[in-house]
Amino acid sequence: MKQDDPNALWRWSALRLAGAIAAREVSATEALDSCLARMAQVNPALNAVVQPLTDEARAAAAAADAAVQRGDALGPLHGVPVTVKVNVDQRGCATTNGVVAYGKIVAADDSPVVANLRAAGAVIFGRTNTPAFSWRWFTDNALHGRTLNPWDAGITPGGSSGGAAAAVAAGIGALAHGNDIGGSVRYPAYACGVVGLRPSLGRVPAYNPSAAAERPITAQLMSVQGPLARSVADVRLGLAAMSRRDPRDPCWVPAPLAFDLPHAPIRVAVCASVEGYSIHPAVSQAVRCAADWLADAGFAVELATPPRLAETAALWASLLMSDARATMLPAIARDGDDQIRESVRAMLTHVELLDLDGFGAALGRRLAILREWSLFFERYPLLLMPNSFEPPLRQDLDLQGDALMGRVLRAQAPMLAPPVLGLPGLSVPTGVVSGADYATALTADPAAPTPVHCAPMGVQLIAGRFREDLCLQAGEAIEARAGVFTPVDPAR
Repeated sequence: MKQDDPNALWRWSALRLAGAIAAREVSATEALDSCLARMAQVNPALNAVVQPLTDEARAAAAAADAAVQRGDALGPLHGVPVTVKVNVDQRGCATTNGVVAYGKIVAADDSPVVANLRAAGAVIFGRTNTPAFSWRWFTDNALHGRTLNPWDAGITPGGSSGGAAAAVAAGIGALAHGNDIGGSVRYPAYACGVVGLRPSLGRVPAYNPSAAAERPITAQLMSVQGPLARSVADVRLGLAAMSRRDPRDPCWVPAPLAFDLPHAPIRVAVCASVEGYSIHPAVSQAVRCAADWLADAGFAVELATPPRLAETAALWASLLMSDARATMLPAIARDGDDQIRESVRAMLTHVELLDLDGFGAALGRRLAILREWSLFFERYPLLLMPNSFEPPLRQDLDLQGDALMGRVLRAQAPMLAPPVLGLPGLSVPTGVVSGADYATALTADPAAPTPVHCAPMGVQLIAGRFREDLCLQAGEAIEARAGVFTPVDPAR
């Protein structure tokens, strides 16, 4: 098929591709060739995929086609082209994490999430960009360079899974892998107008065989692997593939992907404003609009604010940065590039660092807050709120002084509660903000030399532990009204 054809295979969903390949309507090789051609067309402008795996992918696609011809049992992603982020181990690839010094650390084995994607039949055809150490909401590093947002080069594609989100938004694969310790799946999905799921802690197994030491305690408590896609249905499919048990992660939980639904109508707490925070009017409008769509779909929506949101966001920063003093911060000082060093330096000016007693007390406070959220979800099984209190930020806003870094941290507060509490969160697009609306309030200087023409907008759905099914159900209701906004051609 021609690449400008509206029916070109790179435009298809993962669900549609998997079904067509299984039915022998198209081949895995044809699907891969279409995605590779799309990557050649748009990736030079975006730098989303920083390591193409063309030869390996062609061999995997050929093997997938042979399995279909033999009549083998097929996995849910059989023959579907997907991408993987450069901060997880993939056999034969460097786990660079966006760091020059790690460019030659080649993994001898797959991480669980990569192994699960392969077991589901996926064809991995590229590895996507991340900021150095996967530690910013902006995707740029000295090793692989900057990833641009296909909607507008002036705004961040998000981070740290910015390469994954930009690739999916531009049609480079229907499904991408990302990970999330502080919004690193949900924020890039928001910034690029796609769907991104942060699963519950313990849902998807995680482990890097190349790691020299175990992850610090905050990473064990907060970091998860998750899917990004252009539709909720594909994210649901990706979650099912990624969440298979792997004995290398002893914290994996054998929780079912769906539970009994709460009594209808399902109650949704709607949080469009929070005391003490300035919220861009486009963000509040997106939440209100999504709430109306959920009400039309039969959900019972009610204004309510989750417990201790500002305290929870501050707790995320204090725990993460205090824990990083012994591990990540020395590595950043030694091996990091100028961008990550400056971003971390500015962040530290806004964070309370804790001594050992304070760290232990903060972990206790975390449990108390989680208990309050658990009780909150007894009343409201779902929470609808912003991903960020601002539209997608201008590139490198975290590098423009301590005051602007403070603004970045305040804007990102809604994304920080799920990681510190181990909860699932789903980012769903709701529309597009025009350049004029983008520049009216907090996010942008209308006199900036490169004005923003348009930016995606979306909302976040949060539920109790292992209730991704509720997030996905509500996400599908929002998507049914908002529509799907990608793939898009890179903005010129």
